Amino acid sequence: MSSDNSFLKHSGAEYPIICGPMYPCSNPELVAAASAAGGLGIIQPISLTYVHGYSFKSGLSYIQSLTNKPVGMNLLIEGSSRKYRSRMEDWLNVALDEGINFFITSMGKPDWVVKLAHDAGAFVYHDVTEAKWAGIASDAGVDGLIAVNNRAGGHAGTLNSEQLLSDLNHFKLPIVCAGGIADAKDYHNVLKQGYQAVQMGTRFIASKECNASIDYKQAIIHAHANDIVLTERITGVPVSVINSAYVKSKGLTPNRIELLMLNHPKLKHFIRMLLTLKSLRSLKRSLKGEKGAMDYWQAGKSVETIDSILSVQSIINSYTK
Repeated sequence: MSSDNSFLKHSGAEYPIICGPMYPCSNPELVAAASAAGGLGIIQPISLTYVHGYSFKSGLSYIQSLTNKPVGMNLLIEGSSRKYRSRMEDWLNVALDEGINFFITSMGKPDWVVKLAHDAGAFVYHDVTEAKWAGIASDAGVDGLIAVNNRAGGHAGTLNSEQLLSDLNHFKLPIVCAGGIADAKDYHNVLKQGYQAVQMGTRFIASKECNASIDYKQAIIHAHANDIVLTERITGVPVSVINSAYVKSKGLTPNRIELLMLNHPKLKHFIRMLLTLKSLRSLKRSLKGEKGAMDYWQAGKSVETIDSILSVQSIINSYTK
């Protein structure tokens, strides 16, 4: 790896591999295992607290007891209410106090996160799907960009990795490829293209350390790229999921009233919040494989080449050794 890799300098990771933040899949053991193996595990605080039952500080302490390697943290910041914003700020300050030095912001303007992080000597990378959002993030002073392409799980973009890199290069920031990376060939190809790191989620769900249900992991193993569809039923914006029988039965778009609200400039954030809150409990039950849970399995097109459940160490070794 080149000695001028800014991502490695910013993150403290040994390898340019991020285990991306996932709701609901970012359990503490998975986050810690990714960092211990030389990558960078990212804490998703809503998963940590709501799904896995920790207070934020105790969960962070537990993760840090499992590895002495650096970990990062994700902050979802779009349309935050005052109460939600206050909670995010509290969590950010706790993380900074506990030595977290790398943050990934998602969905929103990250200016306030950048200020607090930079004041503490920490770094901020922002999720973007196109140049428009990268410009806002760049103006806010972020240190790097997470380029979310059209093969990603979760909130996927619309552009392929090559086009997205071309569109973002002029910002002169380190760029991380997020989406479609599930084997060593993909990993080395995107680094050769000019990306400084990769972010993976789906591959790490199908790991021994992830505590997702065996049904979820088997669904990833048996799925193909053309089984991944975009649904707006979860958060009001497109989310990549496996096209299960349940997804087919519910359809991929919100109902008429929800669509009207999503297209209203003053109501769209409210309805997105309602849809998200509605889905949180269902996603949590699906993760744990509870009886009667909905088969809402978030995944990206990298499912095409995932055929086994491996340890996180084995996954990272398969890319880097």
